[in-house]
Amino acid sequence: MTRDDFPVLERFAYLNAGTNGPLARATAEAMRAQEERDLIEGRSSKVYFEAMLALREEARHEVALVFGVDDAAVALVDSTTRGCAVVLAGLGLTGEDEVISTDQEHFGLTGPLYATGARVVIVEADEEAMAAAVTPRTKLIATSQVLWTTGRRLELERLREDTGIPVLVDGAQSAGAIPVEMGSLDFYTLSGQKWSCGPESTGGLYVADPERLRVKAPSYMSQDSYEPTGAFVPREGTKRFDSGWIPVPSLQGMVTALRNHPGDRYERAAAMAARCRELLEPHVEVVTPPGHSTLVSFRPNGDPIELVASLQDRGVIVRELPGRDLVRASCGWWTNDDDLQRLADGLAA
Repeated sequence: MTRDDFPVLERFAYLNAGTNGPLARATAEAMRAQEERDLIEGRSSKVYFEAMLALREEARHEVALVFGVDDAAVALVDSTTRGCAVVLAGLGLTGEDEVISTDQEHFGLTGPLYATGARVVIVEADEEAMAAAVTPRTKLIATSQVLWTTGRRLELERLREDTGIPVLVDGAQSAGAIPVEMGSLDFYTLSGQKWSCGPESTGGLYVADPERLRVKAPSYMSQDSYEPTGAFVPREGTKRFDSGWIPVPSLQGMVTALRNHPGDRYERAAAMAARCRELLEPHVEVVTPPGHSTLVSFRPNGDPIELVASLQDRGVIVRELPGRDLVRASCGWWTNDDDLQRLADGLAA
């Protein structure tokens, strides 16, 4: 796959994969072909369902490759939010437990976290601050590897090893954007529509030890067998946490997107982020630390909302981060120097 496979890039400097990545022609065509097949032949029969189940396993395998783990350690979920919710519900947290998180997290993590009823300890987004907050009541550290606000990357495996506390990672801005390794980490989520450039409502969840979690939101896809009473036998491994039906066209798009990224995707994206920083620094305050991620967040000289609207009028797509006084550019392997120069020119203007 090359940059030419993304039609949106013919018109826009598209720098918002941190929200939704660009769709490639092959991805959209795979989805359309499945919908056309379903339109003509229907969505039933033994053959149809067997093909759907096989496609789910293909998608699981592609997500496992991103994580660098065995297929059996991956659940298919419809978002990073769902993945976080599956873990937090399955841990059985109570009001007597503490969970450490940071002041830079997305609601996709903090919402499910607060819903557990556990005491949530919010600290600065810093490894030392999180480690210092650990008490005998701490059951989990829940945070992002790459912060959606500043683009800072946290050293979470070191944090896990230093504290001995299980870690849940919101991987929305890391998995698919930078190389990730599970190592000693316990739970890790992937958002399919962002850096993987897949369809909406697709994603993955890594669980190191499935026996640690209860199945609190069972779906038809999470059981091997069941009784009329509702009693069921969970599927083996992390598959028991599959969050339910994913539309077959979306599965086709997910598999196609994940299979077609170039082998040097991470190196190219990192180079573009570095170039973005270089072009922006004369015009704005860049807050993302050098070399941390594929996000480049900056504090504009004027109103962030007005700036984003002005840049969109110039064909440059970035996003404002509500309540943070920041604007964020997302640099993928598909980004080129012209995209970044258009952004810099827009700021200069």
